[in-house]
Amino acid sequence: MSIIKLKPGFKDYMWGGHRLVEEYGKDFDGEILAESWELSCYPDTPSTIVNGVHAGKTLRQYIEEQGKGVLGTNCRRFEDFPILIKLIDAKSDLSVQVHPDNEYALKNEGQTGKTEMWYVLDAGKKSFLYFGFRKEISKEEFMERIEKNTLLDVLEAVPVKKGDIFFVESGTIHAIGKDILLAEIQQNSNVTYRVYDYGRVGADGKKRELHIDKALDVIKCVPADRNRDFYPHMADCDYFTVDKLTLDGDIMEEMKGCVSDASFMSVLILDGCGTISNQEEKLDFKKGDSLFLPAGSGSYRIEGTCTGLITTIREAKDKAEKLL
Repeated sequence: MSIIKLKPGFKDYMWGGHRLVEEYGKDFDGEILAESWELSCYPDTPSTIVNGVHAGKTLRQYIEEQGKGVLGTNCRRFEDFPILIKLIDAKSDLSVQVHPDNEYALKNEGQTGKTEMWYVLDAGKKSFLYFGFRKEISKEEFMERIEKNTLLDVLEAVPVKKGDIFFVESGTIHAIGKDILLAEIQQNSNVTYRVYDYGRVGADGKKRELHIDKALDVIKCVPADRNRDFYPHMADCDYFTVDKLTLDGDIMEEMKGCVSDASFMSVLILDGCGTISNQEEKLDFKKGDSLFLPAGSGSYRIEGTCTGLITTIREAKDKAEKLL
């Protein structure tokens, strides 16, 4: 079997909604579904294989049994599975937060840092997100504004619409706003330092924890670069490369390619339906499906009317660097 369909793990964070169930067909019984982890080897929220001889195994179990060769030669530099792919439904505002880089996270948290990208799937008419600072400020001013509850006054509030792309490097202050639905591709990490949370109370009746000291260590108090160009890709860095899949059933009826020994390929279907096939099998897919093609699985063909995200791992630009 060389085309694997995955069932996601779920997160019911308090700010979530129910659109991932209603619009993306997620099999979840709770009232709030904030995130579905579509491609995940993270220990507490893994993806699970639903087809073929490996059905019922987690993606991590499959990789451990088959060997890291299924990830590809470009993944040899990583000690663990390199990425995490999510769908996120923000019915309410997420906390204002920042993620550390690899060096800081490995030293202080025992896992990697977090650089990520967002692709906006839908947004309300007045939706916006915070992305970096409006102007450069000192860390002294940053602390003063936290103490005086005026931090939001110096953050860049960016209106968003369907199709927008954001590349969020570690150290960038940010917050996804309410009524935004998006796909997130990130490093395989769950380290987040909250700096502002609107005074919200958690399930335990207490205000949710902030992480001001650690945030101060890692934050870049400067404007974020909104105009980065990764052409011909949607996003491209040493951790992941993301490309758009668009088939209209007319002019673009199919996509053909080859999954080489260099990298696995993830396909996240955002809309529509179709089939994916290779020399061994043919598999139907629909909106919300997550597919994993192991490295070295060879040629494939995608047919249908659909849009999606294709994620691979390229060779590191600095070949001497080992990325964890």
